[in-house]
Parts: sequence; C-alpha cells; structure tokens
Amino acid sequence: MSIAEQLAAFAANVTYDDLTEEARKQVKFLVLDTIGCAIGSLGSEPIDLLRQQADDFGGKGHCTLVGGGMTAPDRATFYNTALVRYLDFNDGYMGSMATSHPSDNLGPVLAAAEYADASGRDFMAALALAYQVQCRFCDVAPSEKNGFDQGLALAYSVAAGSSRALALDPAQAAQAIALSGACQNPLFVSRTGNISHWKGFATANAAFNGIHATFLAMRGITGPIQIFEGPRGLFESITGPFEIDWPNEDLKKVLSISVKKFNAGVHSQTAIEGVIEMKGKFRFSHEQIESINIKTYERAYFIMGGGGAGNKHDIQNKETADHSLPYVVAAGIIDGCVMPAQFEIKRILAEDIQKLLRRVTISSEEILTERYPAQSPVQITITMKDGTVFEKEKPGYEGFFASPMRWETLLHKFEELSGSHTTPGLRREIADLIERLDGIQIRELATLLGQVGKIKS
Repeated sequence: MSIAEQLAAFAANVTYDDLTEEARKQVKFLVLDTIGCAIGSLGSEPIDLLRQQADDFGGKGHCTLVGGGMTAPDRATFYNTALVRYLDFNDGYMGSMATSHPSDNLGPVLAAAEYADASGRDFMAALALAYQVQCRFCDVAPSEKNGFDQGLALAYSVAAGSSRALALDPAQAAQAIALSGACQNPLFVSRTGNISHWKGFATANAAFNGIHATFLAMRGITGPIQIFEGPRGLFESITGPFEIDWPNEDLKKVLSISVKKFNAGVHSQTAIEGVIEMKGKFRFSHEQIESINIKTYERAYFIMGGGGAGNKHDIQNKETADHSLPYVVAAGIIDGCVMPAQFEIKRILAEDIQKLLRRVTISSEEILTERYPAQSPVQITITMKDGTVFEKEKPGYEGFFASPMRWETLLHKFEELSGSHTTPGLRREIADLIERLDGIQIRELATLLGQVGKIKS
C-alpha cells in the first residue's frame, strides 16, 4: 500500500474505544478551550469581514456558524477555524520539527460530524485522530525549516479526521488525503516580519481546502495516491523521506498538547508567567527597570525573539505583537496579564509599553534548546536602574503539557473569553454538554454554538 493508503486505513478504523480514559477527558478539555477561543474572537474587525464573505457567498445550510447561521461545510470550516485561530489563544503542540495548533482541526471535524449527524463519540475519535496526525508530522517532517507553514501538516490531519467523521471507507479516505496534500503547501512567510491578518487565517484556509478535498473524495474524485513517496511528491519536493508507522499508531498525542494561559504565542507562555511572578514577588514597578534579558530555546528565539522571523521590537499591530516576546513580556510586567485587551491598537502603541519592550533582549541558549520540547524553559534576568538584579529560571508554565492546566483555570479562561457573547446560562449549557460529549449527538453542540451572540439588551 502507498503511505496515503496506510494512513487512510488507520484513520478509517479509529474508534472511540481507542481513546484511554485520560485521553477522553483531555479531548473534552481541549474542545472547551477551543470553543472559548472561537467565541472570544466574535466582533473583531477582520472576523466581521470573513462573516460578510460567508453570508455573501452562502451555500446550502448544512453546518452551523459559531454565532448563528448556517452554510456549506467548507465555508463553515473556514469561518469557524478562523474564529478559533484569530486571537492566537488556542492550544499548541511543540514538535521536534515544527510547532502547530492542533485545535485548527476542530472546525473541519465539527463540520463533517454535523453534516453526517455523527455521535459525540465519533466526533471525539475523529478529532483525536486529527490531533495525532498533525502532531506526528510535527515530530518528524522537516517542512518548517524549508519555509513551509503549519497548513502543510494540517492538510493531512484534516483529511484524515474529516474522513473519519464522515465514516468514509479506507479507499475514499486515501483519496481525500491525496487530494488535500496535493493542493496546498503554504509558506511560512505568513509568520515573519510585519505580520498580516493572514497569520490568523492561513490554517483556516488549509482546513477549508482539506474538507473540500474530503467531500470531493466522498463523491468519487481521485488524487495522486503516491502523494508522499511518488515522483515530485512531498518527500522529494519538500521534506525528504520520513517514517511514521501508521498501522501501529495510537491516539495519545492529545496528552502532549499545551493549553495557553496567556493570549500570546505558545513559545512565550513561560516567560510571561515568569515575569508576572517576579513582579509579584519582588514588587518592582516597570519604571524602575533598566533592562530585561530573556534566555530561551532556539524555536522560541527564532519565532518570537528576532532570531529569523523578523524584527520583534517594531510593534505596530496585533498580529506582530502577539508573536513578539519583547512585547508580551513588557505587557505582562506592566499590566499583570496578557489577554485580548493587551492587543487593542491603543494599548499596543501606548508609550509605556513601547518604551519597556525596547529594554527587552532575547537570546537563544544551547542548554535550553537541549531541554526542548520536553520543557519550554527560560532564564529571566531583570536589572533595575539602581543596579539591583532579579533572576528566575522556569521549565514551563501552567498549561504546558508537563504541567497541565487545572479545570478551574480553564473555566475562568472560557468565562472571560465568552462572557460578552453569551449568557451565564448558555455558558453553563456549553460547558456541561462538552463534559457529556461522549453521550450526545454532535448536532446538540452545534445548536448551542449557533445561539452564541444572541444576548438581549
């Protein structure tokens, strides 16, 4: 069998029973976190533009849009995935070869499950499968170093997860994987330099293409079945050969997912938590600070510290700010938190935060790089104008997979993100339904998500 066929056979045969009890709880945890991020994005200007396009282009109303309304599965996938991703507050996976946000898979898997009237159990299995596929690519496929973005791996995870949610057979799933893989290889430039809106929407586009390809395969359209190993395929064109033993894969990668405590890039979480803890302990004010030095691992330095992905001290918009370690560290010190409010343009351009971020220096340390991805380590040195020096070293943060976030912390995050778009009763209903996810039909969850935003004044 081709590699696509091996992956398809694994995908088609995954069941809810393949999830351990710990993995089932984690899937529910991740779904609630992801839904909170999606609701929290409603009302943002770029999101409103996407909603205008969804409404204008329409499509038969098979699938629910978060916030109300229905449209075609691929358009629901794009819009709902953009909601999940826009704030950049959704979960993350730190692989040896690449970083990803596996919750990008929820939009397409939810759309496929709603279209198929799938059970919550089938949805959970399909979503865990999608997480598994994307994370395994991040472990072994060297695409990022060659300039390709997270949507490359998502092409395969969305096709696999959506195929499972639609209950496609192995032959159909293999064609979905082939089609989806062949039609998209997005560039990493979306996350470098002065970052644009597309950082938040690139994976939504990959998810859109992936589920579109899956529905084409469902109807009988075929793709290049040797997408991996064939002439000019993925191996030869982009990654070089890599091996994943699909027949013997499991669904345990959901247990290696990190959940964000702060609204910023996943590689900044430990540093933000660290400086907030230092301010609380040593009780200094930001006006007293002469310099802040953050030592971190290579991936964090490359993506958020100025090590290759562009200048991280020239911060003029949200998209660049949430991927700038200097900015989010400065925001954490001054405001004591990093939430969506810290990315309002007025806050970004304020003199206090602009002045302090220029006092932040970032460097990569080999000893810390060696500890990644098992840890997300930082060493922080804050020097005061009077010469006093405060230091702290941290291996990770609350929410890092090795230090799981408490349910109470997650509920607080969910409440804070969704509060302005939901009633207390609706929030309780959503959280309760997700806790009972393996005992419902997925349309029940979709129905509640369609009620979001309908708050009577």
